[in-house]
Amino acid sequence: MATITSALVKELRERTGAGMMDCKKALVSCDGDMDKAIDFLREKGLAAAAKKAGRIAAEGMVECYVEGNVGVVVEINCETDFVANTDNFKALCRDYAKHIIAKNPATVEEMLAQTFYADETKTVNDLIGEATAAIGEKISLRRFARFEAANGMVDTYIHMGGRIGVMVELACEEVTEEVKVMSHDLVMHIAAANPQFARREEVPTENLEKEREVLTQQALNEGKPAKIVERMVEGRIEKYYKEVCLVEQPFVKDPDITVKKMLNGKCEVVRFVRFERGEGLEKRVNDLAADIAAEQAKMKK
Repeated sequence: MATITSALVKELRERTGAGMMDCKKALVSCDGDMDKAIDFLREKGLAAAAKKAGRIAAEGMVECYVEGNVGVVVEINCETDFVANTDNFKALCRDYAKHIIAKNPATVEEMLAQTFYADETKTVNDLIGEATAAIGEKISLRRFARFEAANGMVDTYIHMGGRIGVMVELACEEVTEEVKVMSHDLVMHIAAANPQFARREEVPTENLEKEREVLTQQALNEGKPAKIVERMVEGRIEKYYKEVCLVEQPFVKDPDITVKKMLNGKCEVVRFVRFERGEGLEKRVNDLAADIAAEQAKMKK
């Protein structure tokens, strides 16, 4: 039986909006499994769709960089926000973004082994080691994405000083000023609305099946007759598409129209990526009393 901590209950409450006792009951019933507990609450009608972001705990920043028709978004992590806000750390992040533009690595592992674009005598991994020694904190290159537009443009947006980074590739016949304005609006929309897919055709079958299972159980728990549950579920699936698919979302600057209508046929979304700093990572939570007790125990030995 998993230990249900107050921190776990608090996280579930934050991700679902359900009551504290309902969250605790869900975690107990699901043996501490967060994803199952979310589904449990949704099936009971006690939660809306859970927030997509996992725990946001690690420090660092997300950096974006565009050079011509090539764009990059990269996440670099460190241990404290103090270091993340230093000029040295910010310069390091910009250097890594420029390296990805120049060397086009396929994976983080490949990038770490590459010679640095501005100094062929060192690898990227060497630079991380040097930065770790100089800064005094563990520095890690977590993830990156690189888009190269064949017919159109790449645009990026940094929100809250590196907490969120967005990059989008648009296809169009001509990159006009109107398209540039639309692109800027689009990347800000993605930062705010956090879509999961560009269009409904990209939603994986397993995601839809899981959503249908949850919605079906939710409708049955509401006491709806079985003969109309299927019709209700399909209606709610349409609502799901509008929540997770970029082009079907209400445009944040004008919720009366969709993103697709905002683009007005002037350009088409090829792909996008949205990084949120520390998403899915956990930072060590210090327990001062436990740390002192541990140190005292060492001194007695």
